[in-house]
Amino acid sequence: MNPTRAVTEPARSESAAGDGAQWRVLVSDGLVPAGLGPLAQDTRFDLVQGKGLDGDALAEVLREVDAVIVRSSTRITREVLESGQRLRVIGRAGVGVDNIDVDAATEHGIAVLNAPSGNTISAAEHAFALLLALIRHIPAADRSMRAGEWDRKRFAGIELSGKTLGLVGAGRIGSEVARRARAFGMRVVVHDPFLSEEHARALDVERATLDHVLESADVLSMHVPMTESTAGMIGADQLARLRKGAVLINAARGGIVDERALQEALVSGHLRGAALDVYENEPLQPDHPLRSLPNVVLTPHLGAATEEAQHHVALEIGQAVRDAIVDGDMSRAVNAPAIAGEEMRRMKPLLGLAVQLGRLAASLLDGVIQRVDVRYAGETGEVLRPLASAALVGVLGDVVGRNAVNLVNAILLAQMRGIEVGRTRLAKLKDYAEYVELRAAGERGEATVAGALLDATHPRVVRIGDFHVDVRPRGPLLVLRNRDVPGVIGRVGTILGIAGVNIAEYHQARLGAGGEALAAIRVDGTPSLQVIEQLETIPEVLWVKRAALD
Repeated sequence: MNPTRAVTEPARSESAAGDGAQWRVLVSDGLVPAGLGPLAQDTRFDLVQGKGLDGDALAEVLREVDAVIVRSSTRITREVLESGQRLRVIGRAGVGVDNIDVDAATEHGIAVLNAPSGNTISAAEHAFALLLALIRHIPAADRSMRAGEWDRKRFAGIELSGKTLGLVGAGRIGSEVARRARAFGMRVVVHDPFLSEEHARALDVERATLDHVLESADVLSMHVPMTESTAGMIGADQLARLRKGAVLINAARGGIVDERALQEALVSGHLRGAALDVYENEPLQPDHPLRSLPNVVLTPHLGAATEEAQHHVALEIGQAVRDAIVDGDMSRAVNAPAIAGEEMRRMKPLLGLAVQLGRLAASLLDGVIQRVDVRYAGETGEVLRPLASAALVGVLGDVVGRNAVNLVNAILLAQMRGIEVGRTRLAKLKDYAEYVELRAAGERGEATVAGALLDATHPRVVRIGDFHVDVRPRGPLLVLRNRDVPGVIGRVGTILGIAGVNIAEYHQARLGAGGEALAAIRVDGTPSLQVIEQLETIPEVLWVKRAALD
């Protein structure tokens, strides 16, 4: 399929016509005209329309463009990117980038931009529409009326005023849902590890643990990304904690709620009902059991399906692509590093170590993190800002989603969540070529970890709290604090062995004989929560934490 010129008659590329245009942009999916405005109105851009391109045809066009804007239809694969020598920016008119091989784009130095805020209002309103449709039986009542019936008694509903909304996640969309719930006279309790007390007061909501949210909620509404920590987070045990007669809304991501467990809770009558816009597998199978339940409202992933959302998303990505190419502004990037070229390649091991230290520090803390301080000793020049970004990638990854935070947007995301970031350069240490220390402080204490590069290929975690360790920052890691008495190591090893968890490294450190000790245990598989609970039953063990460093 041959691409055609945009109807807005933009200037052609300089290479093609020599008329002053500097950059060519392929628009490969349908985009509302407003989205092309920031580019079409700038005569330095040449817009090319190419709907329906894929495979070799798409690769051929990408060789001659500086940027491409896609929605969900066009797939940007590794094979396609192999031919995109000129391509600098991929713009996704929406939030998800599942149709783009982000890793391959990063390897090729291509920034992937998305439009995360354009659908915020539409998604929040749809979540509330689902809730109202569910509790007032609107879909069933409509079907009854169309069948010629007049059955008021069967469709009696419940009011929202005076009820409690349990909100899991208070990001952009969750916050908007909270505002609407308060306008309906609802009490709102929120579980979000990064919701600060100040932001909670502004929303007029109460912060709480997940268990408290579940036990308090008349309505449970999910607004978290799909990550390792959120996949299946609402299962049979969590649903059982909900009040009998509660309802559940999921307009966030499929897979957050265990659909089989949800079905059982609905059939048993423990839940009054559920309303879903997202599913574990999309499109939802025609014979899926949820389709047959009378107390369920289902929509086909319509959260962003409004004229306004499509307008806002298109405008947002058009402006983002323009700013990225003209000004080097990568604030919308999901992958672009804060530094580039040869310097980036040289710093990659150090930045990787900082990410791993951030993940470790976050795993050691409970509650909201309020400040992160990064200290560096070594010979690398302008390193503190990218190091801080890399550390925050690790700190924030399991909360906002590892694919949603990167070296470019990490500091901005931290600032949006009220996290202060400090950066300090230390005098060079004689024992380490390059040394990174990370201190994370929050409402419930602080955690200090440090790492070092022995050389470019040998990073190490060298400090956890006051204890000196020597552990490779790779894979799952258990950190265990215990009293320094005989037999602890053996009991720990026995529990892990019975659970089938193989120990790759076991590093024991202590400050003095008979005091407290710390064990850093690198294992081959992620231990279950049950294993962690068994370790905590050892009388001499004070606490156990687990971290996923990869």
